[in-house]
Amino acid sequence: MQTLRTTILFLLFGLLSTASAAPSFKVSLDPALGSDPVDGRLIIAVSVREEGEPRFHVGWRLTTAQSFGVTVDGWTPGESAMVDQTAIGHPLHDLSQLPPGLYNVQAILNVYETFQRGDGKTLKLPADNGEGQQWSRSPGNLYSEPMQVTIDGDSVVELQLTKRIPEIDPPQDTPFVRHFSMKSELLSTFWGRDIVLKAIVVVPHGFDEESDQHYPVLYNQGHFPSRQRALIEQIPDLESMSPRRRRFMEPRIEFSKQWMAGELPKALIVYTQHPTPYYDDSYGLNSANMGPYGDALTQEFYPALEKAFRGHGEAWGRILFGGSTGGWMSIAQQIFYPDFFGGAWGFCPDPLDFHAFQLINVYEDNQAFYDVGPFKKMPRGIGRSGSGHIFTTVEDFTRQEQVIGTHGRSGGQMDAFHATFGPTTEEGYPRPLWDPLTGVIDREVADYWVENYDLTAKLAREWETIGPKLVGKLHITMGTKDTFYLETATEMMEAFLVTTEEEGNGPAWDGSVVYGDNAPHCYTATPSGEAMEAYYLPIWIKHVEAMRSR
Repeated sequence: MQTLRTTILFLLFGLLSTASAAPSFKVSLDPALGSDPVDGRLIIAVSVREEGEPRFHVGWRLTTAQSFGVTVDGWTPGESAMVDQTAIGHPLHDLSQLPPGLYNVQAILNVYETFQRGDGKTLKLPADNGEGQQWSRSPGNLYSEPMQVTIDGDSVVELQLTKRIPEIDPPQDTPFVRHFSMKSELLSTFWGRDIVLKAIVVVPHGFDEESDQHYPVLYNQGHFPSRQRALIEQIPDLESMSPRRRRFMEPRIEFSKQWMAGELPKALIVYTQHPTPYYDDSYGLNSANMGPYGDALTQEFYPALEKAFRGHGEAWGRILFGGSTGGWMSIAQQIFYPDFFGGAWGFCPDPLDFHAFQLINVYEDNQAFYDVGPFKKMPRGIGRSGSGHIFTTVEDFTRQEQVIGTHGRSGGQMDAFHATFGPTTEEGYPRPLWDPLTGVIDREVADYWVENYDLTAKLAREWETIGPKLVGKLHITMGTKDTFYLETATEMMEAFLVTTEEEGNGPAWDGSVVYGDNAPHCYTATPSGEAMEAYYLPIWIKHVEAMRSR
């Protein structure tokens, strides 16, 4: 009996020992990179692809590289940082789950800077360095050369950060593309350091010669634009392209030729660059974590830009347009600043009603990761293919961001929502709607979201006062099979807006909602074979003229 008990204990000990065995990474800093201590998020990327750099393979799809992350503070050359079984991972949760094998491995440090914010909070955050808050290629970040290594059991892989991502060369003006920047006093006060807003401006034919002419301004909103997307100044050779590429390029080339020849209505097309430490854009509104971006844009930046580029400087001469994040931003800025803008076209916007925040009901749900029943719970999807196949979940999306950075510092989409719509913690970082590891929803934060940023709720509460200022200004397009489940929220906003057409419910909204049958993200209702700008330019100019004559 004693022998049997001893044997069982021995086997259990062996199993526990095997289960706890895990590889680790020992990472050092090359002294050639400098002697000052650095703060940041150390990320290990482990890829099955033999070619390329693993830092560019990290993501949230099934094909993603494995990644692990730890935060480092005051890390100096001569010291080693360990990434071991305690590090959070994605898709595998920790290093003990990594199968033995040959991998392509790379270490990256997303460098944090210290912000002494205007409210007295001291935060360590990844400042944008001109790339649009992309940790894998942000200038100043440190990385190791990719290395093929065999990982097995409790092996220790040694890596050294020897490279620094170089600065981005400043863009150059061309005959049709100009650049504008200015320091924002409002944002600089909030962040405790100089904050500069920038824009890429596409000017019409004759802009320099017609010095007395003023133009309507078409403000494109959305993710950080490293370049303008409307115009192709150097016309490529179509004959050398594949048939698919040629079909895509031909409408854009035709629009570009007409624009540069002065054959189209004249306007300014503006691409705003307003990244924050939390995302590649600010969502264009005032928020507790991002700062007063809405006021900075409408009170400082856009008036200065319009003066420099001869915009009309009136609400009727300002059109907002954008897709996805930019779609939400366009509709939101029009609603929050109804006297400043003259019309908004939101293509496939992020959730306009938080009853349908993708598949989460912010008003009622207590769990973000799962649909929960009395005896079973099912993972909640966040993205689907055209056939309806789920390709990622809320939990996967959230966990991947948690690997890249805690306290909302990943630069990812979910962290952007938390930073934009949520309050701050006592430390000063974004207070998330749900726990990043369990998915449990914070009901106080949910109430904050609803009260401050649910656009449909704001319209319903304030239609009597803001409705007269929004008549004819809200225009939305949406695919009925949006990739990120955004169609339901659009339907909910439309359901409210159509009630304004009934007698006694205030002014009729007189806008439009256009659906694309079975269309995915990002549906714009542009006819096949026509460039989006070419299709909408006459519509926008006609709208400007109608607003001007009111």
